[in-house]
Amino acid sequence: MLAIERRQAIASLIRKQSSVRLKDLSKRLEASASTIRRDLEHLEQQGVLKRIHGGAVSLEPTSTSAAMQTETPSPHEMRMGAAAANLVAEGETIFVGSGSIMLAVAHHIAQKRDITVVTNALNVATYLTTHSELPVILTGGQVDRSEGALVGHLAELTLRELRADRAIIGVKGIQIPDGLTGDSLPDVRLVRTVLDLMPEVIVMADSHKWGHVGPAFLAPLDAVDVIVTDLDAPPAMVWDLTELGIKTVQA
Repeated sequence: MLAIERRQAIASLIRKQSSVRLKDLSKRLEASASTIRRDLEHLEQQGVLKRIHGGAVSLEPTSTSAAMQTETPSPHEMRMGAAAANLVAEGETIFVGSGSIMLAVAHHIAQKRDITVVTNALNVATYLTTHSELPVILTGGQVDRSEGALVGHLAELTLRELRADRAIIGVKGIQIPDGLTGDSLPDVRLVRTVLDLMPEVIVMADSHKWGHVGPAFLAPLDAVDVIVTDLDAPPAMVWDLTELGIKTVQA
């Protein structure tokens, strides 16, 4: 990744979540700590952020809409997005949920033909309508600014009126025996509706989500057909899920 691309990615993250940690950026962007420090120093000189011990904080109010317009998926998110897109066949209708990694899925879905996408994610809908000719159906609903997504009764009603071949969703945690968990109650309720309606469910969860338990229960593990993750997912848990009949794809 070029320096300008790394710095754009860091600026996007800092606008979206108001603070970043050095070690997280180093892993996310696959760059050394010294390289990230130089990037943070450059962005501080540009007035984008303020460096603190172990990371940086934003100098501007968090703007979900601005972040959605400029965010760039990390290299490992792009690999996972490609793996998920490879599970989608032409001619299908799919639901794509919300979360930063879903933009990586959208990047690769946009390169396919004859796919109809249903989504409640504002960034996914924006990207696909800008970068592809694919039909996109955006659910109605109330905007959850923290997730950049549409939620609530109208979003759930839209989903119940549609049919799709599979769903690609994100979660905040995967744990045995706790199952799948989230941290946004409105989003969890919508995803439960998705799980009830879709014949196949693909979960996107990088290694940070494995072994983590969010505050809101989402579903038991047997509600999932495939989990797409990165190469750092804990081998013991991957094996346990395989024993449960859940396919794991690592990218």
